[in-house]
Amino acid sequence: MANHKLGRTTEDIKRELTAIFRELKDPRVTSCFLSIVRVEVTNDLSYCTVYISALEGMDASKNAAKGLKNAAGFIRRELGLRLRLRHVPELIFTPTDSIEYSAEISRILNSLDIKGEEEEPHEDDNA
Repeated sequence: MANHKLGRTTEDIKRELTAIFRELKDPRVTSCFLSIVRVEVTNDLSYCTVYISALEGMDASKNAAKGLKNAAGFIRRELGLRLRLRHVPELIFTPTDSIEYSAEISRILNSLDIKGEEEEPHEDDNA
């Protein structure tokens, strides 16, 4: 039962953090396409690790993480008001390059010259 509640709380935190990020005015955060990749909350809700990634690359992710760290007090207060948690976890922002990595994989797959089965002419069509 507790595991279900922790999972639900984690998803609620992720949803609300996404909304709060849109309201921030720090240019380090607003200048890039920022995405929350994953949120991990400890069992006692004392710490919350937020993995963020930017489409512009790892440098943009690191810069955004610095901006989010400076705004952590505001974000934590907003999170407490929106979710009504007894104890709002301390937020730890960790940059990752997962969006950049996924975009690179997609570019590689799109550059491959693979013909699908639909493009091959069937012998029955000529008869």
